[in-house]
Amino acid sequence: MKFTFTDKKINLPNYVHNYAEKKVGKLDRYFKEDAAAAVTFSVEKDRNKVEITVRSGSTILRVSESTSDMLASIDSAVTMLERQIRKNKTRLEKRLRQGAFERTVDEESTFVPMAEEGEYDIVRTKTFPIKPMTRDEAILQMNLLSHSFYAFKDEAAGGAFAVVYRRNDGGYGLIEDET
Repeated sequence: MKFTFTDKKINLPNYVHNYAEKKVGKLDRYFKEDAAAAVTFSVEKDRNKVEITVRSGSTILRVSESTSDMLASIDSAVTMLERQIRKNKTRLEKRLRQGAFERTVDEESTFVPMAEEGEYDIVRTKTFPIKPMTRDEAILQMNLLSHSFYAFKDEAAGGAFAVVYRRNDGGYGLIEDET
């Protein structure tokens, strides 16, 4: 597993990075191919915050944990990641068998948001390949990222662009392309 450490507004000693690498490195057994982990450390309101993002192919896992001790925050975040993996184990295994951890980028499936003209100010732009998947896989990926929506190519609609989102009543919604 490849690691990237970011310290926001703090300078941490190397033993904290080594501890995080040792703890997060144990998650490597869950991934068939090389995974990349980005660990961000920060201090907010006298709380030590750790954010861990693990990318392996098209699957992205993200957790954020905040406690009074940085090492306890690391332990808690790793525990939450393991809980996420175990909770979705059967679905993730199904995706593994289908080769979902293999990421390929083709130019036709790259989504680049267009900049709008006028009074709106775009402060961040992300580019990522949109993978064909089932609606259940899209909901799983959205939940793994802890996002409120997820864009994908709907296999049930012949690869048409679609978005799943979490509704306020706890259910899920689907936005489909008309074509």
